[in-house]
Amino acid sequence: MKITNPVKTVVDGIRYRGKIGFAVALEALRECIRQRRCPKNELLKCAKVCRMTRIMRPYLEALA
Repeated sequence: MKITNPVKTVVDGIRYRGKIGFAVALEALRECIRQRRCPKNELLKCAKVCRMTRIMRPYLEALA
């Protein structure tokens, strides 16, 4: 996977969670939020562009 910025990388990780593993994708999301590198509004904005909003929203709500 190409790394562009933290927000896009996390969304891509969730998108390809079947290939890289669900635990890896979820851990990347947790760490990005914990380290405050990815604001939740930016994650949702990027998820909308990548057409991943319906998949990302439950994970973001659970981590809130």
